[in-house]
This record gives sequence, C-alpha cells and structure tokens, in this order.
Amino acid sequence: MRYFAKLSTGRIILWCYFLWYAFFAIRYFDPGRGLWLTSLGISVIVGIALVISTTPGAGGYKLDRWQVFRLFLMPFCVSSFSALVKGHGFLLIFSPRMSENYIALGSCAAFCMFIAGVKFSR
Repeated sequence: MRYFAKLSTGRIILWCYFLWYAFFAIRYFDPGRGLWLTSLGISVIVGIALVISTTPGAGGYKLDRWQVFRLFLMPFCVSSFSALVKGHGFLLIFSPRMSENYIALGSCAAFCMFIAGVKFSR
C-alpha cells in the first residue's frame, strides 16, 4: 500500500496506460508465437536504444531497474498492441466497440479512485 500511496501523477498515468493495454491484449489475445517473438525483438532493439539515449556518459546518473524495465516494456506493449488490434477497426487506440472503450476507461478510473483512497487514508 505504501507504493500506491507514493505514486506520482506520471506513474499513475503509466499504470493507466498499462491497464488499457492489458484489457485489449487479453480481449484480442493471439496465441501465435510469431507476434510475441516479433514484439520481444522490437522491445530489445528499441529498449537498448532508449537506455542509451537516456543515460549520460561517464559520471552521470544511473537508471534504476524499474526505469530500465519500463524502457523495454513500452516498445513491447506498443508493438504487440498494434499487432493484436490490426484488422479490428481500431482508430488510434480506440475500439470501434464503445463498450470496450468504456470498460478500459472504467478500469483506469477505478484504479485512480483506488489510488485517491489510499492517499486520502494516509
């Protein structure tokens, strides 16, 4: 609970991004290895580039393990999301079925209310 109580606005937004991704990844799941291996490959290539671009030269700060994890997770989620929803009529990240958008948005809203409750109770 301490983790949730200390979440910054930026991290809350990242969690909402993940909840949106998770809802649609589960809803449109594809068990084929190709999609997931391609997403993993893109994640490695882009993740390494992101780590290189966000760390200064010698003597600079060091990224913590969660920052590095997110730099690899984001390209994985982006590439797998686009492959999963391809051909399903999505407009940007939005489903053509409004009920799905409402459920995904509702999960983000519920998470934000949970965080607000945790922060308020502290």
